[in-house]
Amino acid sequence: MNLQTLPGLFISHGSPMLALNPEQVGPALERLSLNLPKPTAIIIMSAHWESNALEVSSAVRPETWHDFRGFPPALYDIRYPAPGEPELAEEILQLFAQAGFSAHANSTRPRDHGVWMPLLHMYPEADIPVVEISLPMNMSAEDIYKIGQTLAPLREKQILMIGSGSITHNLRELSWNGDNQSVPEWASTFRNYVVNKLHHNDFNAVLDWEKIPHVNRNHPTIEHFAPIFFAMGTGHRFSIVHSSFTMGSLGMDVYRFD
Repeated sequence: MNLQTLPGLFISHGSPMLALNPEQVGPALERLSLNLPKPTAIIIMSAHWESNALEVSSAVRPETWHDFRGFPPALYDIRYPAPGEPELAEEILQLFAQAGFSAHANSTRPRDHGVWMPLLHMYPEADIPVVEISLPMNMSAEDIYKIGQTLAPLREKQILMIGSGSITHNLRELSWNGDNQSVPEWASTFRNYVVNKLHHNDFNAVLDWEKIPHVNRNHPTIEHFAPIFFAMGTGHRFSIVHSSFTMGSLGMDVYRFD
């Protein structure tokens, strides 16, 4: 079998409602998947699995977790029954050990919506094995970047790497009533700064995230931005797959790292 090297991706997964109302990003994710060779497996770091230690899901068939409240009943009926792959989880753990990371398997973790929501649009058949890795919140941006670098060789086995978070994520400032409000300057400035630095291959400026303009307003907590560090570690050539905002200031960008 001829295996092709797949990219690393950073996907802004947005509100859980993206599963029912794909807006612009759903079709963009579908087009992206159609333009890529079908992965042999997917490794994904989600903003919604914050942990103290680095963990790797080793479940054979993880449950679909509806880790949110107050949404329409139809959303809670959705399942994403893609299999896990314990053998790949073990390979990941070995790579982490070789790189000096302390990590362990987790066989009971269900799949949060940071995993299944973007994959619903990319691979709706749910026939590709998916392994989730946690986001260790005691690690620095450089450490999370190194996690991406550690797993980057797996791209050559036609394994797709995804960091699932959001380019901007301040839920208190969103327009929840559906109005197409103009994008506030603090959100567009933050997003444009990150994109500019990535375009110029200045990854260090993004890893130095505390100095990015308006970072605290865009990310009152850092967990939705941190998966971009993982995606950056998987590849060096940056490109934009999709860019848009919804609900005013919620960035829905998708980035590719080859």
